[in-house]
Amino acid sequence: MSKGQGGGGGGGNSERGGFVLGLIVGLLIGLAVALGVALYINKTPIPFVNKVPQRTAEQDAEEAARNKNWDPNAPLAGKNAKAASGVVSGGEAKPVVPVQAPASAAPAPAPATTAPAAAPAPAPAPTPAASKAAKAEAKTEAKAPAADPSIYFVQAGAYLKNDDAESQRAKLALLGHAAKIYEFEQSGRTVYRVRIGPVDAREEAESLQKKLESSGVEANLVRVQR
Repeated sequence: MSKGQGGGGGGGNSERGGFVLGLIVGLLIGLAVALGVALYINKTPIPFVNKVPQRTAEQDAEEAARNKNWDPNAPLAGKNAKAASGVVSGGEAKPVVPVQAPASAAPAPAPATTAPAAAPAPAPAPTPAASKAAKAEAKTEAKAPAADPSIYFVQAGAYLKNDDAESQRAKLALLGHAAKIYEFEQSGRTVYRVRIGPVDAREEAESLQKKLESSGVEANLVRVQR
């Protein structure tokens, strides 16, 4: 009886040992499979990520060199150019060339005649009413100015940030000037320009420009075709 019981105890120990060994082997196999899946996922390229071209250090250096001295107000005329031309058209200085009247044609020589010309009939004397009407019409034509094909803005700055442009517009509002912010694409960037206008007459725009400069605000005159 003692031998049978000892044999039964030995069989139970061997079964427990085999179960523990199988459990350990299963865990090892599971870890190996998980490690293989993780390595496969890490080596597989991620869609839409690896297709994006990477920037090189040379490209970054070239862009930094281009942006180092970039100024959004560069296209506007400076003080010297403004004194010469007085007007900036479309963001670039354009001198105003005065229109010269064409030289009057030389009178044609009178043809030589042998016979004396007949004396012209005396013109009727104008009545006082007709004379006054002619003078009034001449004064009206002299006072009527020629139509200006351009409109004018007074620009008080250009900024890369909308917040800076809003601050400048608030400053102009405190000075009693209603300004607007206009967005422009310049050198691949969005530039916010603070302008007052439009103004039809150039003299009015120049007067407004002088008022801003007397208040300590640097301003430029911008001419735009209608």
